Amino acid sequence: MKLNNIRHIFFDLDHTLWDFDKNSGLAFGTVFRKNRILVELEKFLAAYTPVNENYWKLYQENKVTQEDLRYGRLKESFGQLGIEITDQEIDLIADDYVHHLPQYNHLLEGTQEMLDYLKPKYDLHIITNGFKEVQHKKLHNSGIAPYFKTITTSDDAGVKKPHRKIFEVALERAGGSVSQSVMIGDNLEADIHGAQELGMQAILYNYYSREFPTTYRQVIKMKEITRYL
Repeated sequence: MKLNNIRHIFFDLDHTLWDFDKNSGLAFGTVFRKNRILVELEKFLAAYTPVNENYWKLYQENKVTQEDLRYGRLKESFGQLGIEITDQEIDLIADDYVHHLPQYNHLLEGTQEMLDYLKPKYDLHIITNGFKEVQHKKLHNSGIAPYFKTITTSDDAGVKKPHRKIFEVALERAGGSVSQSVMIGDNLEADIHGAQELGMQAILYNYYSREFPTTYRQVIKMKEITRYL
């Protein structure tokens, strides 16, 4: 069913518009070659992906710091593979990874077409928990920054999704109201529950095709958003 009276659409970035998994894999490949880290990339990514997801959840819940996330996700991933690695090597890999990550800018399938469809009809915005400097580079380097009227990061708001303040800051920047806004993102807790707690409408982009209750508005592919907007 179409959502009525919507003027502002707020998007998450990673795993919603920007293909984090693909770009992250390419960045790690570059970093490992550069630093002569002898590890099979596919095996590393199989370990790293769930570890990274868990660390971001802890970071979102303020249970680890940015530095904990930066170090811990690598240390734990190499540990699972039984690979000995020094703290100095982890620091080097972590710095190189953050540098190279926004240099790869594959978008998820249908993103460009959907933004072209929505841009003439709505004001588009970003709300992201990602690090400010990196997220702005991703948007700029991928060519989609001009689609968005405002970009609000957790660094800007001083809190992370699902905290209501980041949504309030984003709404204030956008000049929008709760009743005229919708949030689109892949994270049920951070994006969907966070927006709904404030009273916003929300659409779950079910990036990993997980089992969620049908009570949530959700799409598997970006083009399906036209069902609601």
